[in-house]
Parts: sequence; C-alpha cells; structure tokens
Amino acid sequence: MPTYSVRPKMLEGTELLTIKGDIAEQMIMGIDRYLMRELKELALKREENWKRDFTLHENYVNSIKVNRQHFQKIIGANDPREPVEMQLFATTSGSGLVGEGNGYRAFAVRWNVLTGVDAEGLLLQPDEKPIADIVALPDCDWMPEMLTGLVPGIPVESQFARRLAESGCRVLVPTLIDRKDTYSGNAKFCMTNQPHREFIYRASYELGRHIIGYEVLKVLAAIDWFVQDSGERPIGVIGYGEGGLVAFYSAAVDTRIRAASVSGYFQPREEVWREPIYRNIWSLLTEFGDAEIASLIAPRPLIIEACRHPEIKGPPQTPNRSGASPGTITSPSISDVKREVERARILLGDLKPLALITLVKNENGLAGSANTLSEFLNGMGLDHKFSPSGKEAKRLFGSFNPEKRIRRQFLQLLEHTQRLMRDAEFRRAEFWSKIDESSVEAWQMSTKWYRQYLWDEVIGKLPPANVDANPRTRLIYDESDYRGYEVMLDVYTDVFAYGILLVPKGIKPGERRSLVVCQHGLEGRPQHVADPKFEDPSYHRFACKLAERGYVTYAPQNPYIGGDNFRVLQRKANPLKKSIFSFIVRQHERTIEWLSGLPFVDPMRIAFYGLSYGGKTAMRVPALLERYCLSICSADYNEWIWKNVDVQHRYSYLFTGEYEMPEFDLGNTFNYAELSWLICPRPFMVERGHHDGVAPDEWVAYEYAKTKRRYDLLDIGNRTDIEFFNGPHTINGMGTFEFLDRYLMSRKVE
Repeated sequence: MPTYSVRPKMLEGTELLTIKGDIAEQMIMGIDRYLMRELKELALKREENWKRDFTLHENYVNSIKVNRQHFQKIIGANDPREPVEMQLFATTSGSGLVGEGNGYRAFAVRWNVLTGVDAEGLLLQPDEKPIADIVALPDCDWMPEMLTGLVPGIPVESQFARRLAESGCRVLVPTLIDRKDTYSGNAKFCMTNQPHREFIYRASYELGRHIIGYEVLKVLAAIDWFVQDSGERPIGVIGYGEGGLVAFYSAAVDTRIRAASVSGYFQPREEVWREPIYRNIWSLLTEFGDAEIASLIAPRPLIIEACRHPEIKGPPQTPNRSGASPGTITSPSISDVKREVERARILLGDLKPLALITLVKNENGLAGSANTLSEFLNGMGLDHKFSPSGKEAKRLFGSFNPEKRIRRQFLQLLEHTQRLMRDAEFRRAEFWSKIDESSVEAWQMSTKWYRQYLWDEVIGKLPPANVDANPRTRLIYDESDYRGYEVMLDVYTDVFAYGILLVPKGIKPGERRSLVVCQHGLEGRPQHVADPKFEDPSYHRFACKLAERGYVTYAPQNPYIGGDNFRVLQRKANPLKKSIFSFIVRQHERTIEWLSGLPFVDPMRIAFYGLSYGGKTAMRVPALLERYCLSICSADYNEWIWKNVDVQHRYSYLFTGEYEMPEFDLGNTFNYAELSWLICPRPFMVERGHHDGVAPDEWVAYEYAKTKRRYDLLDIGNRTDIEFFNGPHTINGMGTFEFLDRYLMSRKVE
C-alpha cells in the first residue's frame, strides 16, 4: 500500500495514534487472544446451564432433560424417524448372507431412517438366543467388514464387533461416511478435496443438520429396531474414532441404551477447532465438554478406552482438487484423557454409585481390548470375560462392493440436504408467522424478537464493549476536498476497531453532515476504499468519491482478512456460540457511538454501504444495529441459502475454500429477504452487476422480490430499490449514490 509523509495530526478530542505495522493482522491476533481466553475459561461457566438433581437416579435424569434436548438440537438430530424395517441387502448376483463366524452368521442389511435416507451395514446374528443387542461403530475409514474380520485391515484384537458376536451378542455394524473425497463435488464443473464428511457437513449445517446428527439418527433407528424386535434384551453402543464419537453422542441422546463404550475419542475438547471441521458444532462448548456429555449418559455405565486415535494429518491431497478446510486428529496423552474423565466424575460426584465411568488404558492398541469389552458387557449386567485376543476371521461369501455402498450412503444424505433446502422457505414462513404487518409501527415492534433471535442464536452475541473507547487518530491524507484520518477505538481487552475517516473540507461550525460507512470485502482493507491514490477495480475509491460529494465517510477494517488466519477465528468462535460477525457487530456498534459524537456528524444520518463480504456485512450488521439509518448491499445480495447448500450450481460455496460461510440453521430462520425485513422500514437498496459471479441475476431478483413486496405491503415501497447494471463484481456508484442523496441530503430520513 502507498505511504504518505505528513505532519502528524489528530482529530480534536482524541489521542495521537502511534501504532505501527499491519493493523489488520494485529486485529486478527487480538481477536484470537480474546477467543483463546474464552476457550480456557468456559469450562468453569458451563454449570450455569445445568440444574442437576442428585436425590434419585430418576430425578437426575429428569433434571438434565432440557440439556439433553438442547444437545440433540445442536448436533442436528431432531428429525422424526420413520417406522423402522430391517431388510436383507441382497441382489440377484449375491446373497444377503456374507459370512459365517464362530457361533454367528453375518448378513448385509439396511434399515430406513428418514424419508430417502437408509442406513446400511452388517448384522451379526448368533446361532443361539442373543444375550444382548449391540450397535458397534467402526471409525469412518473402517468398513464394517473390517470390524467383523471378513476382510483384512484391522488387527484381530481390535475386531470388537466380531468378538462381541462370538460372545453371544447380536451386533449391528453401520457404515459411516468416510474421509475420502471421491464424490465431493459436482463432476460437471468442480470436484473438491473435501472429505465426504466435510461435504455433507457444509450442506447440512446451514439447515440445522449435521453429519454427526445424521449418523446418530441411524443409530437411534437401529435401537428402534432392537426394541421392536426384542425389547427385553439390554442394548449397548460401542465405537472407535469417529464411530466412538457417534456411539458417545447416541448414548447421550437415547436413554434406552443401557451402556456405552467409547474408544479413541474422549478427551478435553477445548481445541476442537484444530480437529476436522465436520466436528464443528455450534455453541457446543458453552454447555458441553466431553465430561458434560458423559453426564448425559449417567447413571448408565460409560467405558472410556484410552487408546490410539485415528491419525488424520489433514484433508485428502488429491491432485487438481482443493477447497477442503484444515483439520487434524491426533492421540491425546493418557493424562489428558484421565483429566477429562476425572472432571466427569466430579460432575457426578453426588450420583451413586461413583464408578459410573470406567477408564481402561490401552496405550499400545487401537480399540476393543479384552478389559474394555468385559467392562462394557458388565455395564449391561452381563458377566463375561474376554481372552486377550480373538480368533482369525472367517471367509467372505458372495460379491462385495463397499464403494457402491458408500456412494449410496453419501448421495442419500446429500439429497436429503437438497430436499431440506427446497423446503426451507416454508420453514422460514412458519418461523415468521407471528409477525405483525398491520402497520409500520406494528412491524417495528414485532421484529424486535426476530432481531434478538438472529443476534443470539445465529450470529452469536458478545457482551457490550467493556473498556473505554480511548479514541486515537492520525492525519494520513490532505486532499483538496477532504482530509483523511486513521482511527482506532478499543472494544474489549485486545479487541479494537480501526478504520479511515474522510472529512470534507469547508464544513461550517455547527453543521452536521451525513456519514456513509463504506465497507470493503473479503481480504480488503480501508485503504482499498478510502485511499485517494489507490485505484481498486472493485471499489473505485467510493469512499473518496462520496467525500468529494460532501459526505463524511468512514471505511472500517473488518476482520475477514488473512486467509485461514481469520477462518480459524470462526472455528474457535463457533463452539462458543459466536462467529466472526459477533465481533464485527460490536466493533461497528463502538464505531457508531464514537462517530455520533463528532461535532460535524449527524447521528441520525449514518448509513451503510458495503461490497461483497461488505455486502454480507450490510445484510447482518444494520439488521442488528438500528442506528444505521439505511443500508446498501452491493455484489452480495442473492438467494443465500441456495448459495451455501445447492449442489447443482457452480455459484455454491460447497465448491470453494470459504468454509466459514455456513451459519447454523440460518436456512430455517433468515434468508436475505428476511434479513432485509429487519432493516425495514429503514431505506434499503441492492446493487447488482449482470456479470457478477457471486450468483445469477435470477437468484438476486427472486430473493429481492420478497424484499420489495414487504416494503410495498407496508406502503413504503419507495424506500427500497435495486439497480442492475452491465458490469462485474464492483461498485457502480450510480443508482446507489442517487439513493444516498435522496435520503441523506435532507435533514431527516423517512
């Protein structure tokens, strides 16, 4: 960026800004320190969300019912299941019987879960009457046939599904979506290197679902079948790696499960942001670490096997593919696992017996040690001792094509997300059914609840700024028509707001001018918008042009800069029920407070105008902060839910590296039209270039029609407009400037 040698000056009433270096980078680092403190301190605050009653086991279960329901919601496992039917999976070229073991037979099976969604796997049926019914979940990169010893790939001692079947249990082994990237994309125009689990996660998260929730529902449907088929037998779940996660979460949700065993997963979860993104769960850590999830299983027994975790170094490195998010899985130390187990025991200290959680150390193995399996069956009331190792696997019968099975499972879940996407407008209509549209005043009153819901449940609400603003400024431009100042304001410890203020010359004493906040997009800086010597093809110095037009302008630095550095902030924030916009909203709030106090600014005429990611900001921040008197969304407004979820169009974020875009359950609550309704009745405008690659014109027009209709029905249709122009992803500055003049050059906004 260009630099200028000018005599240091500052605005009256401020200190001199002396900071050096890359201010945007320092902003990212400061937010990171804030989040790391929150992650460290959060475990101490979780108990505020629990009302445990230890007087009786039944009372305890009832006292945590609300927590269980909330847990089920945030993992996306709330869909009602279909009445279950277990079917043999046989073809004309192969029998459903795929193998025989020591005292059992293995069948390929499938069972229905949701409309259009089946589960598939193996059923190990003992020759004698079963002593228990077990769902055994392999790591997602292990085929069920490996866990049963029908094909090689897993050490004999870790084939816990087979060993449980040999002991007289009926064992169901589901297929989990794996970490390959074979089908992640659309072969017509873009294939990505996202693991299958990430691709489903991205498509489902925006719609309040999750790859974890889908697989928990598959387990719960299996439990439905066990109960339906023979309800008197004890039911247990056991899993390793990703299967351990699913087993753990399933037992936390479903109290019909008598006991659970988790191998290669349990640990402190404050660094979940380092793990693959398909483990990212909105608001998880505000209420649940692994210890708290364990407390949802109590008073039922839980066996934790501390063993090697699946070692995942990152996403697939497939040539000519990209788009996946970073994320690793490594084995925690035994001391870390023990520490989380002890924390769980402390939470349950008043719930007898104390040995509800058993820790089995298996440092040299993968999963399923003899001690683990013995403790697991003992937890179900069965007295059984396992030998240290099992027998060799039995041979496989018939044809076997695991690739077709995983493809079916993947495509079913992907199609379910597309069905939810098509249904989302109806869910939003239900969500908005209580709005009062009888008058502008009634509309404003009834949108208050929706505004708070957006802030609390979708964006994530930080507390108000808790330090003095301590404004610091310095003069950096002195042009013929205006002067430019860098501005820094404190928001929290380590978190500040920064931007460039352009003040037109010739403002008379006592005169108060309208101010336009001019917001840059992804990887942008205030200088791209407000530096008179810098011409960016997207921004065209629009803050400068507006200053030349007589407006005071302010170009904030938003923290979506630095590639994965800022996207990691989103990863750290999401489990805290926060997002990067949680910080942006409070930064803008602090900025508006300060700008409103400037003697040459009219506090009633502060407007927002943003491009691209700045347009994304234009839809969210003014929807929450009513002190913005109008908003202009440039090069971003479109059918946002399709933009995040649709698998048929190249415009979708499913195919890009912008993995921070999905916002949990936004699709069922707010699309861009609904966000504009929160700006209403304030003036609102869309600027759209025909050649903008963000989305097609048809998406933009379709969504904007709902905005226009809302304003028209309130008899304020003149307060909204859209300009299509023959251009790319850029500020056009024609109809939008006229829109600003219409509402800001007068003394009062309509």
